[in-house]
Amino acid sequence: MTEALCETRLPGIEPVARGKVRDIYDVGDALLIVATDRISAFDWVNPVGIPDKGKILTQMSLHWFEVTRDLCRNHLISSRLADFPSEFRNAPEQFEGRSMLVHKCAMFPVEFVVRGYLAGSGWKEYREHGTVCGIPLPKGLQESSKLDTPIFTPATKASNGHDINIPPDEAGEIIGQEWAKAASGKAIAIYERARDIAGSKGIILCDTKFEFGLFEGALMLADEVLTPDSSRYWPADEYQPGRGQPSYDKQYVRDWLETTGWDKNSPPPALPADVITKTREKYVEAYRRLTGRDDF
Repeated sequence: MTEALCETRLPGIEPVARGKVRDIYDVGDALLIVATDRISAFDWVNPVGIPDKGKILTQMSLHWFEVTRDLCRNHLISSRLADFPSEFRNAPEQFEGRSMLVHKCAMFPVEFVVRGYLAGSGWKEYREHGTVCGIPLPKGLQESSKLDTPIFTPATKASNGHDINIPPDEAGEIIGQEWAKAASGKAIAIYERARDIAGSKGIILCDTKFEFGLFEGALMLADEVLTPDSSRYWPADEYQPGRGQPSYDKQYVRDWLETTGWDKNSPPPALPADVITKTREKYVEAYRRLTGRDDF
């Protein structure tokens, strides 16, 4: 197993942002987005990473950008190291396979979440109010129930980084009704295609989060797309409504942290080797099954 890359560093060049997973560099008329191997849970980045996680996320995004490019333009310029500025080409151990050169988009401050099943915060709201993002749903649904049709359930970010679910109309008030209608339509179409492709490979796409922006006046799909970090993927052969589902994401990390007595208000304990290995296996399995590739 390779060593985890938790931070990129170049002499004299600082990223304009370091997120929970990504380091972002301004390279003039474009951005270079680098997916590191950092992993977060409960809004805290763990002190250790998951080897190859950033490469898996990037390669999965590239796969889905290609599969859905007829549905919506995306921000990708190139993922080839040879097309990057020289400073990055000279450090392939940090940037190759995990980086994307992308257009600078004016990003919408709204996350375009599409749900095909009832889980997570949607299930919590449904239990309390019978709605998700204010959208009424039929009575009698269970946790993990399949919805009759996918629904657009937008969210915004609070200053502390938490997602805040909002009604679809409020998304329109924030970015304009026409852009909200256009982007949500694209989001649902992309979700439906990915859901059908994943289903053919024995995987359920429960829900997913998209980000959109504008480039030269055109709508662009941006950021990551349909990765285990932005989506809930479930093994179809283990699906059973009425309970939470096993998933191809960092749930293994969350579950372990819950056993440690950690208070979630201070830096988390470092993941042990067995949790790192099991979590990597989940990401690798999702990548292999969804892309049909076996290069990890």
